[in-house]
Amino acid sequence: MEEKQVGTGQLHRGLKQRHLTMIAIGGSIGTALFLSTGYALNTAGPGGIVGAYLLVAVMIFFIIMSLGEMATYLPCAGSFQSYASLYVSPSFGFSIGWNYWFSWAVTVGIEVVAASIIMGYWFPNVPSWIFSIVFVVIVVGINLLSAQAYGEAEFWFASIKVFAVVSFILVGIGMMFGVVGTEGPIGLSNFTQSQGGLFPKGMSGILMVTFTAVFCFLGTEIVGIAAGEGENPEVTIPKAVKTVFVRIAIFYIGATFMVAALIPWAEGTVGVSPFTMIFERIGIPFAATLMNVVVLTSTLSCANAGLYASSRMIFAMAKEGKAPKIFANANKRGVPVPALLLTGCMGGAAFLSKFMSPDKVYVLLVSASAISVLFAWVGICAAHINFRKHLIAQGHSVADLKFKAPFFPYGPWIAGILCVTVIIAQFFSADTRITAMLCVPMFFILWAVGKYKEKKGTLWVPTEKDLRSQSK
Repeated sequence: MEEKQVGTGQLHRGLKQRHLTMIAIGGSIGTALFLSTGYALNTAGPGGIVGAYLLVAVMIFFIIMSLGEMATYLPCAGSFQSYASLYVSPSFGFSIGWNYWFSWAVTVGIEVVAASIIMGYWFPNVPSWIFSIVFVVIVVGINLLSAQAYGEAEFWFASIKVFAVVSFILVGIGMMFGVVGTEGPIGLSNFTQSQGGLFPKGMSGILMVTFTAVFCFLGTEIVGIAAGEGENPEVTIPKAVKTVFVRIAIFYIGATFMVAALIPWAEGTVGVSPFTMIFERIGIPFAATLMNVVVLTSTLSCANAGLYASSRMIFAMAKEGKAPKIFANANKRGVPVPALLLTGCMGGAAFLSKFMSPDKVYVLLVSASAISVLFAWVGICAAHINFRKHLIAQGHSVADLKFKAPFFPYGPWIAGILCVTVIIAQFFSADTRITAMLCVPMFFILWAVGKYKEKKGTLWVPTEKDLRSQSK
């Protein structure tokens, strides 16, 4: 059953390639890297944290390549939710879209909680929920600007983070060789002389922190969502996709290795950024405070990206009848205000820190976000496999694609299987079992609801022409 699109207003193509690239990088480099790596190090040990991040890096490589191929061919605001609806089924896309929205909406709360934890470094006696209110208002205000203004702000926010990570890696190398700091050369002692060895928690330790690694890479897929508002997508998207993965892999693998090399795994914690811990040891006045400012900026930037991604997803779903019609409205600047405000309200999850310790709330929300986005990544893999079949069935040639994902069909199959494996692994960790028991059934319940709506004929089945018309 086909219906006309609902809602007023459209998204505008105002994002340039540098915006697309930095939006994806900015969405990925945030509290996940600056704060979660301390928890991951303590949980998995030096070898375990590096192994987990390498595993997820391989997985995300295939996913971002698959998404890049589809987004170049069919740029639209709904991105992989729309691709899942078109190339798998509307009910599958329905579940993928709502899970992804939930993942990023929760991320807004995560980043706000992280920001309040960081503020505790300077103001330990001020209740964290007060800072949460202030930060939610700030990021919602930024997103109420036009997409181009948002992209420009995120470009500079992300640039600060990139500079901070590069500086951290360089300082880390200096500390390893004894050029920087007062402790002498550290070398690889935290690997070779680690209490309990490289893998003190064994393989289970790696699997237990894969959700942290997944949360770290959450945001790479935003380049596909931003495609709906990008200029000349056939040129900008392939370039952005290729550079985003390489940069993030270098930043994350390099920074994670440095964290494991410079901090004994037993000292890792979610309460203090490992970046701040390391800069406290180099003997430069105010270095730790400066790094804490950078970490704070990064968390707000990531919350900013979360609001952008999730609001655009709800906007596209409302256009397709998968969400209430009110969320299909956009103002004259192309900002989907109702969708944005809905997601902003989810930042209220941060106020759980009024009743629980911020570090416990943080880990709980991270695991919920990671499990939800894993289903979205599975959706990308499934949609890509069927996309190629659809392309050939329509009489087109793969050779005509402006961007082709390498290693097809092995890439999406490998990535999809790895995603499912990581989801299953969360049932075996005490830290993530509760959220796994909630989030996994949620996906299938949403899929069942989508099936019911599909059977009743109330889900709009989009065509490629429909999807292309959603943005201009």
